[in-house]
Amino acid sequence: MDAHADAASKQSTGTLTVFPVPAFQDNYLWVIDDGKDAVVVDPGDAAPVLAYLESRGLTLRAILVTHKHADHIGGVGTLLKHFDVPVHGPALEAIACVDHPHDGGETVHIAAPAMTLEVIDVPGHTLGHIAYFLGTGAGAPRLFCGDTLFSCGCGRLFEGTPAQMLASLDALAALPPATLVHCAHEYTLSNIRFALAVDPDNAALAAWHRQATALRDAGRPTLPTTLAQERETNPFLRCDAPAVIAAAQAHAGHATPSREAVFATVRRWKDTFR
Repeated sequence: MDAHADAASKQSTGTLTVFPVPAFQDNYLWVIDDGKDAVVVDPGDAAPVLAYLESRGLTLRAILVTHKHADHIGGVGTLLKHFDVPVHGPALEAIACVDHPHDGGETVHIAAPAMTLEVIDVPGHTLGHIAYFLGTGAGAPRLFCGDTLFSCGCGRLFEGTPAQMLASLDALAALPPATLVHCAHEYTLSNIRFALAVDPDNAALAAWHRQATALRDAGRPTLPTTLAQERETNPFLRCDAPAVIAAAQAHAGHATPSREAVFATVRRWKDTFR
């Protein structure tokens, strides 16, 4: 199965459909449904979610939140006016509507659509950031990772340290290679531009650049990606690759003696890359 969803049509696996509802400039609000009942991840805006639910005759059954930023939670209050549903989210962040807080390590059981999700603690972008992993059942494996992992990139370190973010990325990278990665933003092409500056001789990255460009030219999302692809192309998951180490040292002008030092250098480089 092609790992990349079509912007104009649903992506189905087994009995679940996972659709990237576009919002704002580049957000995806992921809706998971079984044709009747639905769950939404990071609903920063209620209007497009409500429109999608209505267009497919779906009933919202739960909301999953990865972190506290407004473009991920802004629509929760309005959705709760339409649907009396549980809101799962990070325990370490002050999000008023969250009534099922999680620290990581918990299991979330949702009856309809039938799903069992593992909660993963992934601090770095924010200190309380969590991710949700659908490891078993229809459509598995899938990862809903908010702003921690992007295709060929990772989130900015607004609150966490390089060590925290690297550990979070390592935890996600350890999931099965076939895992479909549902990132919250369409940042792929800009991330690839940076990744090519770091790792210009990476053949897998060059191939992904061609494919991602074709997808965007056709008006289609580049997501979900897969962990297998990210391990080959994402410089933030390749801090032990000789090419990435060499690029980090050249950019820093000094040795980067650890994976953490490589990661920190490449992340700072990305922050100012144009």
